Amino acid sequence: STPPTNLKSFCGGFINMVFMVSSMLSGACATPEFLMYLDYFVRREYGDDYYRRSREVVDLSLRKRDIDKVITDCFEQIVYSINQPTGARNFQAVFWNISYYDRYYFESLFGEFLFPDGTRPVWESVSWLQKRFMKWFNHERTKTVLTFPVETMALLSKDGDLMDPEYADFTAGMYAEGHSFFTYMSDNADSLASCCRLRNEIQDNGFSYTLGAGGVSTGSKSVLTINLNRCIQFATRSGEPYARFLEEVVDLVHKAQIAYNENLKMFHRKGMLPLFDAGYINMDRQYLTIGVNGLVEAAESLGIKINPNPHYVAFVQEILGIIERYNKKYRSKELMFNCE
Repeated sequence: STPPTNLKSFCGGFINMVFMVSSMLSGACATPEFLMYLDYFVRREYGDDYYRRSREVVDLSLRKRDIDKVITDCFEQIVYSINQPTGARNFQAVFWNISYYDRYYFESLFGEFLFPDGTRPVWESVSWLQKRFMKWFNHERTKTVLTFPVETMALLSKDGDLMDPEYADFTAGMYAEGHSFFTYMSDNADSLASCCRLRNEIQDNGFSYTLGAGGVSTGSKSVLTINLNRCIQFATRSGEPYARFLEEVVDLVHKAQIAYNENLKMFHRKGMLPLFDAGYINMDRQYLTIGVNGLVEAAESLGIKINPNPHYVAFVQEILGIIERYNKKYRSKELMFNCE
């Protein structure tokens, strides 16, 4: 079909796209540009200053809707549709993620972005739409259970403080109103992550312990999860240093991921991965993810108290440091690793 030309066709096409993409995946589907594109179609219909005229009646039907109501009806159509079960995913709803950005994070990611008609995003209207959606969704959840989208607020920091005080205050205000969402704070907009992953920076392969979703066309090619509790208890009972045993396991997991990546490349060459060919996902920006669980239980098995004490901090740093070291060891031009 042809691209959408109006707000209604965009909403319908967006829902269809999310269901289509998710039918080919077993994981989450993140659409970090969702509100930016929605803003584009709202501006095409109601002008670049629509957010200043949100109470202007634009509907000649009996409902006499204003611009704000037209927009929240779009929110309702998209959110309630995507929260419905889908047959292609064993009658589960799509696991859908979206992102909000402060001005500096947004400009870092989309400052040079051009829509098909050659125009650029307008931060002022995108910002208004982000806030409107967040408030609408928070209120909507008081009326019914809405699992998705999973939301992440991405904020840039500098010298230990947030760069955009307006969004710092807004984020704090949304928490105060009882909203539930991730906050991803970074001093580097090149950092890419998704809703559950520990951050890996593309530039220096750094590693930090922050949740967030700040990237476009990225994600995980594969996730292999290590049961840290089982590994550490097994090593301890066997009389082997747990760090040495865990290094062997982590090394093996990385090799298995590399083998999986070769298999994925073969599928791609044979045209069996249409999402990559269509540009929805960029294989060069996909991570091979090392998952971990049982960290707290492993510490407890060693008699370590689970609170901010030096012994526990050192244990966590030791375990995650092993994974970080092997992530760097096996990284190459076509392989990126992160931790979940």
